[in-house]
Amino acid sequence: MAAKNFDLIVIGAGPGGYVAAIRGAQLGLNVVVVERENLGGICLNWGCIPTKALLRSSEVFHLMHRAKEFGLSADGIGYDLDAVVKRSRGVAKQMEGGVKHLLKKNKVTVIMGEATIPAKGKVSVKTDAGTEELTAKNIVLATGARARNLPGLEADGARVWSYRHALVPPHQPKKLLVIGSGAIGIEFASFYNTLGAETTVVEVMDRVLPVEDAEISAFAKKQFVKQGMTIMEKATVKQLDRGKDKVTAHIETGGKVQKQDFDTVISAVGIVGNVEGLGLDALGVKIDRTHVVTDEYCRTGVDGVYAIGDIAGAPWLAHKASHEGVMVAELIAGKHAHPVKPESIAGCTYCHPQVASVGYTEAKAKELGYDVKVGKFPFIGNGKAVALGEPEGLVKTVFDAKTGELLGAHMVGAEVTELIQGYVIGRQLETTEEDLMNTVFPHPTLSEMMHESVLDAYGRVIHM
Repeated sequence: MAAKNFDLIVIGAGPGGYVAAIRGAQLGLNVVVVERENLGGICLNWGCIPTKALLRSSEVFHLMHRAKEFGLSADGIGYDLDAVVKRSRGVAKQMEGGVKHLLKKNKVTVIMGEATIPAKGKVSVKTDAGTEELTAKNIVLATGARARNLPGLEADGARVWSYRHALVPPHQPKKLLVIGSGAIGIEFASFYNTLGAETTVVEVMDRVLPVEDAEISAFAKKQFVKQGMTIMEKATVKQLDRGKDKVTAHIETGGKVQKQDFDTVISAVGIVGNVEGLGLDALGVKIDRTHVVTDEYCRTGVDGVYAIGDIAGAPWLAHKASHEGVMVAELIAGKHAHPVKPESIAGCTYCHPQVASVGYTEAKAKELGYDVKVGKFPFIGNGKAVALGEPEGLVKTVFDAKTGELLGAHMVGAEVTELIQGYVIGRQLETTEEDLMNTVFPHPTLSEMMHESVLDAYGRVIHM
């Protein structure tokens, strides 16, 4: 069978892949996407979207228990885990259908199958109907990543879960151990803890949410503990003894190992890139610790081969992948493309309370040699936060004392994952403290705290 020729082959239809395909098609390229599992990839089907649907259910459940605070009454409050999961899967399915529609609308060819790259400019796809041969001058690798399995801590789907198992749980945990307190781990800990699981989080680093600003991590930890979680920092799960109805975890902390029994364990100890089976080594694509090495334009060093999203390394965020997809498509189409700046990409964690950040932490800014000005503003000083019944939170901003550049912004509290974009835009536009202080923020809104935090950094805070 003769090979089918395209201008661009995208391997993987996650956020980066399908966006690269659509943008390429918009620019007049003949594009094909190869996907082995689900359109939308892990994020849409097994990550970002379904987890937010679960967390929304737990948020509503939490608010129902607070009805009396708002002058309301609610009796017989409960939940149906199967129904909660069914809604989550339904949301994911709807979004997958949306991606299918967008690809079709933009005349992108879609082939479901397993891709390999036998030679530069060639892709072989194994499908249910046989093998298809494709050729293109440009190939974009967007194969994503999967959960890391540590020896002895491997997920089995019964009592030890990966994020996939946690999204379609075979049972509601009563006593839950979560290994790892990054975004994935702490979101599942928050979800199941809210539904009543006795939850313990073990983190090998010296604090939970270790990539966040230390002050934000400490604030979040206090809230987690207040909610009933047990947080174990500088701790390592050395071994899991699996029984029929329980798992005994050997947890080392302070040089001593203690044994604790749990009925469920969620392993959230990072991810590894999906680089196997593609033929990348033979092609000459450099791989470092399961991730493809690229330059700022996502070029691999092999002519015509690009890598975007999780396979290309941190930050492992869908919006970073999508933006890289646009950049690469524009680069291939001969447009002037702007490289993605990792330090200007926001991170959002949808635990309760939410956590969001962009740019440098206070410690990192100082480490880089900046003389910094730091501003802070608590949620308790904001009328909208108090009216919402969400007075626990903090907004923190970090500026270069010499130039007024916004170096970083860090937030914990209600809806901060929506608020952070204001600071993201500020960094993109190279906004100074003067611009932010002269901006009129609407009242009453949570966003006013963003203004007050900036004012605080320069000794001009009003409501504190």
